[in-house]
Amino acid sequence: MIIDAWAQHPTARHLADPIFASLRRWTKGAIPEGEVPVTATLAAMDQGGVARSLISAWVAPRNVMISNDEVAHFVAESDGRLVGVGSLDISKPMAAVREVRRCVSELGFKAIRVLPWLWELPPTDRRYYPLYAACVDLGIPFCTQVGHTGPMRPSETGRPIPYIDQVALDFPELVIVCGHIGYPWTTEMIAVADKHPNVFIDTSAYSVRRYPGELVEYLRGRGRTKVLFGTNYPMMTASRALEQLDDLGLDDDTRALFLSGNADRVFGLT
Repeated sequence: MIIDAWAQHPTARHLADPIFASLRRWTKGAIPEGEVPVTATLAAMDQGGVARSLISAWVAPRNVMISNDEVAHFVAESDGRLVGVGSLDISKPMAAVREVRRCVSELGFKAIRVLPWLWELPPTDRRYYPLYAACVDLGIPFCTQVGHTGPMRPSETGRPIPYIDQVALDFPELVIVCGHIGYPWTTEMIAVADKHPNVFIDTSAYSVRRYPGELVEYLRGRGRTKVLFGTNYPMMTASRALEQLDDLGLDDDTRALFLSGNADRVFGLT
């Protein structure tokens, strides 16, 4: 079984947002346009052998690209194969805290995701901290992005040190899933994951052949319980992301943890 720790079922306005122009250039037309039916996402999962995908809302300062209610609707159409991840407007902390609670108690979501580059505010900004407390209280992970940004936005907010390190010090009970590997600060990301028991890395936005060598070494060894597979669908499909998986040289137990076991445990899926 494969669990995709980072995906989106997109809306038309999400796909059409000009912020993704650079990704369209990189992927050479692979990103779809217009409305995408849930059946298309499920078919892409089937092609890559993915049993379940965590799909996230996208809330930006200027607009809502994918709303929490839309995610809940997609999840309901998927026969249990899509798992909801909420997002929210961090500029209104109390409203955001209430929305975190609604996402979990009413919509059944398993995590919250906020992308610091969308807000141009690092994860240590005071506006995030009520959300961290809410996630701890509700027992759900906080998902975020580390490393450089594909869209033409500043990358500084994606540095694992000092930002993720400081958040994990301030909220040691908070489970933090850091997507997109952390490149070019992969070594920093590994150091932070080693240091903090509740910090994890997901490999979204990277195909296996592009994993940095230090991440592969970490995954094969002491990081076998700390790395989760992710795609960043629809920007990358599972079938493309997992090409050359055998080249990683993972033993059976490590492979199972990477592809599904770690995500199952971290997100409390079973």
